[in-house]
Amino acid sequence: MLVSWNWLKEYVSPDATPDEVVRRLTFSGLNHESTEAVGSDLAIDLEVTSNRPDCLGHVGVAREIAALFGVPLKRPDPAAPEASTSAAKLTKVAIECDDLCRRYTARVIRGVKVGPSPRWLAERLQTLGIAAINNIVDITNYVLMESGQPLHAFDLAKLAEQRIVVRRARSGETIEAIDHNTYTLDESMCVVADARSPVAVAGVMGGASTEIGPRTTELLIESAEFAPVSVRGTARKLSLHSDSSYRFERGVDPEGVEWASRRCCQLILEIAGGELASGAVTVGRPIEPRATIVLRLAQLARILGIEVEPGEAPRLLEALGCRVVRSDAATVEIVPPSWRRDLTREIDLIEEVARLHGYDKIPEDVAVPMTHSHRGELDRVLEKVRGVLTAAGYDEAMTASVVGPQLSEALSPWTDAAPLHTSTPLLRGDDVLRRSLIPSLLEARRINESLAGADVEQFEIARVYLPRPKQLPDEPLMLAIAGSGGFFGVKGVVEQLVNVLRPGANLEVAEASTKLLDEDKSCALRLNGRLLGYLGEMSDEGLSQFGLRQPAAVAEISIDELAQGARLVATYERPSDYPSVERDLNLVVDESVRWAALSATVREAAGGLLESLTYRETYRDPQTDGPGKKRLFFSLRLRSRERTLIGQEVDAVRGHVVAACAEAHGARLLG
Repeated sequence: MLVSWNWLKEYVSPDATPDEVVRRLTFSGLNHESTEAVGSDLAIDLEVTSNRPDCLGHVGVAREIAALFGVPLKRPDPAAPEASTSAAKLTKVAIECDDLCRRYTARVIRGVKVGPSPRWLAERLQTLGIAAINNIVDITNYVLMESGQPLHAFDLAKLAEQRIVVRRARSGETIEAIDHNTYTLDESMCVVADARSPVAVAGVMGGASTEIGPRTTELLIESAEFAPVSVRGTARKLSLHSDSSYRFERGVDPEGVEWASRRCCQLILEIAGGELASGAVTVGRPIEPRATIVLRLAQLARILGIEVEPGEAPRLLEALGCRVVRSDAATVEIVPPSWRRDLTREIDLIEEVARLHGYDKIPEDVAVPMTHSHRGELDRVLEKVRGVLTAAGYDEAMTASVVGPQLSEALSPWTDAAPLHTSTPLLRGDDVLRRSLIPSLLEARRINESLAGADVEQFEIARVYLPRPKQLPDEPLMLAIAGSGGFFGVKGVVEQLVNVLRPGANLEVAEASTKLLDEDKSCALRLNGRLLGYLGEMSDEGLSQFGLRQPAAVAEISIDELAQGARLVATYERPSDYPSVERDLNLVVDESVRWAALSATVREAAGGLLESLTYRETYRDPQTDGPGKKRLFFSLRLRSRERTLIGQEVDAVRGHVVAACAEAHGARLLG
């Protein structure tokens, strides 16, 4: 935001040099970027944060200076003589989309003389890098830079039926803007139209058909409050940005709409002459009153760690435009001004007092009382999850929640519903909220491979967005893992997570199929019968789809499911005093039999003596076993907590398992 030093001095007169002023402004939050001499003036570049649109005009910056130096602010009180003819007889205004335009004020001036601007006006704009065009346009720019409220002047005679209609654009409608480029509009955009067609892109730029020219004698002066989100979306879609859109995107002062309209008309009458029609045509919502905020003075010392004199806080807040409703030794109750929409809570007032009183007055070693924060259960679960994964050699990744359609369609194990689209892409083409974390991690893995980082093992903890009809999306927290350790390496990490968080829980595998994963080395994971997630090695097609040269295995599990019933306090369980006994089994089964189904049968048949079941290998020998057959090799570990198992008991369990597998799956034991 460029401001003119000479211009600022019209509103405030601090007993300080420009260097001292910009130093104090920097310490109060308006960072000084540079100062450049322009003729006999100084152009001061200040960084204005997005929550302070009130400082996007000279009056707002002057108000900050007045508060910092304790001097009065001299804000113009515009007044202009009005003719007997009413503005309501000369024009009509209607708002057909009050969600995009909150209020609109129109004033009419007749008999103006368009010509060059006076020297003082042209020089003011020149200091700010704005070219002089003609006196009418220059005055609208002047008031914009004075107050932060954008304005627009229409040639009233060029408006069809001398009417203004604020409405949504029609699909495919076009407009030639004053930059003499033609833009195609859509129904999400707000336009200012006359009785026939758009004459301005609302809040962004006026149209060429009604711009001010040398023969213009009748003006309609627009001052409005357009919805910030609408203006931002329109400006980005059209790649059309202006000083007006920059301010509307951040929000304008609703009470400043009327002031800026009167100020603009006052200057036009003084510089271009003419006759101002009486009154204004104003339509839109009423301005909502601001709620009061109570500041407990004791909070200043508690949070800032310094004592602020009792009368200092009310004085500083009043200097910023706040209206003090009540003040005593303990509290101050204020109503924030209309131009400070960022003041809503007590802590906001504490920050205002701190920055105006001076951050430099807060000692570095001040004793600020602190209390221990309480970590929630989810935080403690995530700490353990990160501990297991980093111990296993994985690095945490952070990828964007918005992806391109190709990544979104690559894998969606949690839902078949179409993904949600954003109105504005985060990056070019990335406009889909992801339904799985795995594609993002694989894309990161591809980039690492291209940079000779094929051995980078990564995990990510983030939310996915699962659409639901006529509701907000479900946003479960997920853990995704991508590594080169193969199916069993990643499965081992998941098993360790379960052992750490849910010791004793029954982790099962179930059949799952997706073209991204190898059919023989992928599965769904269930925890105590509930779906936990998915695991598998990338298929050749999946590797090719993501441009990966090296094998990779992935997993995605639900943190919400994993956290249910998690044991966050370590407990001791006495191990069995009796030895375990292992038995290996090699069963010949049909190719269609899945390990998930066979393992479930084995667990049920083995009963309570089964301590663990470990898959070893799948082997195929068509010449020995016949076509369409395979061998599943696995191990049973049996143990009792009451006694040492004898050979007959172990053999009985083994025989029961073999018989159950033969009955359920047609399995045959190899001797």
